[in-house]
Amino acid sequence: MGELLRHLDLGSSVAESDAALERYFVETKAFEDLCRDRGDVVTGDKGTGKTALFRILRSRYRSIPELKNVEVIAAFNPVGNPVFQRIREVDPPLEEGEYIGLWKAYVFALVGNWILDLYNGEFSEDMKTLESLLTKTGLNSADDTAETVFSQLINRLRALAPKRAKVAMTFTQQGIPILLPEIEFAEESGTAPEPIRHEEALGLIERILASEDFVTWLVLDRLDEAFQGFPSVEVPALRALLRTYLDLQAFPHIRLKLFLRNDLFRKIAAGGFVNLSHVSARRVEIEWDDNNLYALLCRRMGESKEFVSALGGDLSHDALFRATFPEQVDVGENRPTTWNWMLTRIQDGNRTRPPRNLIDLVRDAQAAQLRKEERSPRSYTSGLSLIEGETLKRGLEKMSSRRVEDTVLAESGSDAVYIERFRGGKAEHSTESIAKVLNMSQGEALAITKRLVENGFLEVLGEGYRIPFLFRDGLNVTQGKAF
Repeated sequence: MGELLRHLDLGSSVAESDAALERYFVETKAFEDLCRDRGDVVTGDKGTGKTALFRILRSRYRSIPELKNVEVIAAFNPVGNPVFQRIREVDPPLEEGEYIGLWKAYVFALVGNWILDLYNGEFSEDMKTLESLLTKTGLNSADDTAETVFSQLINRLRALAPKRAKVAMTFTQQGIPILLPEIEFAEESGTAPEPIRHEEALGLIERILASEDFVTWLVLDRLDEAFQGFPSVEVPALRALLRTYLDLQAFPHIRLKLFLRNDLFRKIAAGGFVNLSHVSARRVEIEWDDNNLYALLCRRMGESKEFVSALGGDLSHDALFRATFPEQVDVGENRPTTWNWMLTRIQDGNRTRPPRNLIDLVRDAQAAQLRKEERSPRSYTSGLSLIEGETLKRGLEKMSSRRVEDTVLAESGSDAVYIERFRGGKAEHSTESIAKVLNMSQGEALAITKRLVENGFLEVLGEGYRIPFLFRDGLNVTQGKAF
């Protein structure tokens, strides 16, 4: 049995590390909407597949009919430390309007260098003007990757001490306000700076792209990682990015595609955001229904050819699932099926079920089962589940501890200290019991509770709250009421 289980390879739960992602990627509605250009701002919770969606888009877009005149450009570095972290090196931090100038300069430099590299010296007059402008501003680069171009821009800012950006306000014919920033790069010699008028520079890019009849999609991902721990930079920089996105709608051949975590999108929009409805109208949220999750798991299992062959070969998804897992984790008339048990264990308080949690749950259960097989080997018999109910529970313990550490505590900021106070307690709470756990008045506790509900740590249950199964083992929380 152990040898058979070793042939089961579910791949990585992290898209960046999964070499086989292309083979078992599930085309969700979010992917379809993106490919048909129904949205620009792709949002989802951690582990729901934003990076996987980008990877498949990047590999397949040339074969998608709707994108025949589209070029997809990675405006971020998929591996290593997020290049946007370098914004934190600009001291003192910029104002929101100045960040708009920075983002627009980046778009100009990235697309501009990409065009020059693509045409490799066979330039039109506009391309020659583009090359001259990039050279004068010190943004011409032999390497047109996002990491190099953005780093060069930040180095330029730091070395030449740019003047503060100027921000003017104008309106489109439809009455939509547009911010028109410009940023001035001073020369080392002390000569008078030559300002970049972004609307003119981007207009030049627009003319070139229109004349060549293609559209660029600049995809920005990993924004949640870039500013973690630097809220004074994160909010203004990302609000500026959204405003840059709105401004770029005046240039239809230069398109930003932003991949954001849901909680980060809410944080950016908090306190009011002019024209948020224009952003929301082009927002696509990644959501996984039960059928897509089931298909994802079974496709991954089906890619393990030796595993499937040993089970009899050419199995349906249902047959493959039944051969691998028991009918129930806890046997009983009123107990859920194994699949429903899995679904309730991988979801947070907002009922979000990230594929990452499902894959990690099964991988951890597989590892627990292999350890058990080493102690007490079994022979494979048809009808005997490869992964037992008890080892699924062991897998949940491992996965829960990981999610508490890498998601709940790591990304809750100052609220992490309040989450820790639930450790070792009960799962179900009233307003009064939460106040007691947090050691504060009910009024003070209510504000904390609201945030813990928003980030998915607590789930609303009637008049009270409960900690989802996903986080219980990781915090040693037991079933029952704390009131």
